Amino acid sequence: MLSRNWGLALVLTLAAALAACSDEKAASGPAGPGGGAAPQVGFVTLKPQGVPLTVEVAGRTAASAVADIRPRVDGIVKRRVFTEGAEVKAGDLLYEIDPRSYQAAYDAAEAALQKANGALPSAQAKVDRYNQLVGANSVTAQNLDDAKASLAQAKADVAAAEASVEAARINLDFTKVTAPIAGRISTSAVTEGALVTANQTTALATIRQIDPIYVDLSDSTANLLRFRAMRQSGLLQSEGPPSIRLILEDGSTYSETGTLETMDAAVSQTTDTFTIRSLFKNPESHLLPGMYVRAVITLGTAKDGFLVPQRAVDRNAKGAATAKFLTADNKVETRILETIQAAGTDWLVVAGIKDGDRLIVDGLQRIRDGETVAPVAVTIDASGVARTAGAADAKPIDTEASK
Repeated sequence: MLSRNWGLALVLTLAAALAACSDEKAASGPAGPGGGAAPQVGFVTLKPQGVPLTVEVAGRTAASAVADIRPRVDGIVKRRVFTEGAEVKAGDLLYEIDPRSYQAAYDAAEAALQKANGALPSAQAKVDRYNQLVGANSVTAQNLDDAKASLAQAKADVAAAEASVEAARINLDFTKVTAPIAGRISTSAVTEGALVTANQTTALATIRQIDPIYVDLSDSTANLLRFRAMRQSGLLQSEGPPSIRLILEDGSTYSETGTLETMDAAVSQTTDTFTIRSLFKNPESHLLPGMYVRAVITLGTAKDGFLVPQRAVDRNAKGAATAKFLTADNKVETRILETIQAAGTDWLVVAGIKDGDRLIVDGLQRIRDGETVAPVAVTIDASGVARTAGAADAKPIDTEASK
């Protein structure tokens, strides 16, 4: 009898222990697939918004105008007038070539012109006189024709002399080498006393106009086609031409904003890229030709885009972006997203998300599709840490507690 009482007590004790264990599991949360507590995950609710659509490309600066200075006549450089590296204006005197031989040629041409002009009145008077005497006093028509020919020759001599004077004057003017454009001039390739020749291969100096300055940028044809399709579909909207900001080699941002000037009509067959030419003001000459820069081009605004934290996005075997979402009954589902570009610590997504969708951003390593989870609303701070939403002293959520 005593043995039976001990057996009954043992059964009752085990039943009480099992009931307590069951109550503890029920209190810990929804059951997971193995009968345990459902894993806790952090989520954010996504809302559509207009997001500036930008593209970052590489490029180099180039002068907006370039002029190589070369002599137009032969001679000895008498003096150099400009300061190397300084700004010059169009028409400023740069070099002076010894003008003496060209001055002499000009004077000789002037004398020849005066001689030709001196013969012209006599030839004209002879024609006038023969016109009155033709047919009388032995003046024949032949005599008149000869006089007219002489007059024509005298006029031709005057015209030739005038052309010689003009050519001599041009050559004399060319002894003064002036700036064809305004800009910054380089160092001089010659000094006083150097012999130069007309149209020589080596430039005496080079003037580059750097205010404004061009920035030639390169982008892929894939981007060109993608952005064109977005604009045609209405997903990309803009109110005017794209704006361009420059990032210099030291990481600083250039103060001026540039404008798009033109785009190449052909694509490089070796790199599949095309060139975009932009224009920037450069009043302080911070930009010099040949500098390497990065440019951020704002193409417009992506209508109804979603900013998805990069920490929540993965890639499948085909390279497509994927993320995990919560269904209405708190189950996990994976979706394929269409990402456009990075925006800080987020991805800009234009397809695969609806307004109000709940994106799982924390606890991703231990959940799978179709699994029931315990969702907790969180926010993502600037450092990328998920914190419980709505709490003034919010702390990082502990998704390990329910393992």
